[in-house]
Amino acid sequence: MDQNEALPISVDFFENLTDKLPEPETAVGGDVGERIAAIRREKGLSLAELARMTGFSVELLAGIEDNTVAPQLGVIMKLGKALDQALSRLISGAGEKPYEITRKGDRKTVARATKSRGGQKVYTYQSLAHDVKGRHMEPLVVELEDVADPERSSHDGEEFILVLSGTAVLSIGEDSHELSPGDCVYYLSSVPHSISGKGGKAVILAVLYE
Repeated sequence: MDQNEALPISVDFFENLTDKLPEPETAVGGDVGERIAAIRREKGLSLAELARMTGFSVELLAGIEDNTVAPQLGVIMKLGKALDQALSRLISGAGEKPYEITRKGDRKTVARATKSRGGQKVYTYQSLAHDVKGRHMEPLVVELEDVADPERSSHDGEEFILVLSGTAVLSIGEDSHELSPGDCVYYLSSVPHSISGKGGKAVILAVLYE
């Protein structure tokens, strides 16, 4: 093969990396809201004080804590910064191991996320390394819904995304891009962004770095 000739990419290879994500055991945020509430109380903060620190409304924060609102990852990252907590602790707990091998059938479905208004489901995510202690990256398999007018997010950190199946639409800054299986993108999370499925569900590998 000519050295300049691109290697063929089999779409089936990426599709075989994941299956349809199972629903989390709880209907919405599961333990995420409980962890946020516990840490806020540990720090002696009221909901009103946390609202002032983050710019989120008291109503939204209360909904997250009582699990009637499922927070999106960007919201969790902002809360983590305000509470001086690692993203990993809020999403899936602190972890206890120096490393973790996660078999395909053993992935932990953490939660599903919804729009802050109307409660429309926007994605479900699985943690791939929930038991590694002190981690600064959060690798996730995310099943994106086809959502009209997805909410944008901006926060500290960096993100890497690889599309595994379906078509994902990335809106970032002033640009919009359709990503197919095998396409990937790396961006600074401080740039306003959103990602959703197109024409049905899409599945991505997302690695978030704080």
